[in-house]
Amino acid sequence: MAAGTRKPLNKAPAFWDTSALVPLFVGQANSARVIELYREHDVVIWWATPIEIISALARLLRLREISTADFIKARKSANDLFASWSVIVPSDGLRATAVGLVEKYDLRAADSLQLAAGLQWCGQVPLHRLFLTGDRRLQDAALLSGFDAMLI
Repeated sequence: MAAGTRKPLNKAPAFWDTSALVPLFVGQANSARVIELYREHDVVIWWATPIEIISALARLLRLREISTADFIKARKSANDLFASWSVIVPSDGLRATAVGLVEKYDLRAADSLQLAAGLQWCGQVPLHRLFLTGDRRLQDAALLSGFDAMLI
């Protein structure tokens, strides 16, 4: 079971950053690869990831990169899947880890919370644990923290 959750994991688990999940819901250049990885790995996410996904979809709508119909369909698909993912919940320890990460790496606050959640998931032992992201700075920080981090 993932730390901070009650969901049993059925496939090889991976920690998924928001940027790695958005291509599941809207067609992007890396969507095929993300779908393949989604079939291979159970999803472990940070508590705020559902909010970030809907925010990303709404931004794509505002930028007219997706239609209203595409937004509604993507939002429904996302909402349907949220309950099946393992969630790392906020804690004082996670916040302290995130503070240390923004001091150590070139990360924004939200990305430091993602990485801190990943570290909490694996009990601060990221060796041979997969961290999926679409953000190169977050990938670099995850690699330096010891994860097998993949940029997708």
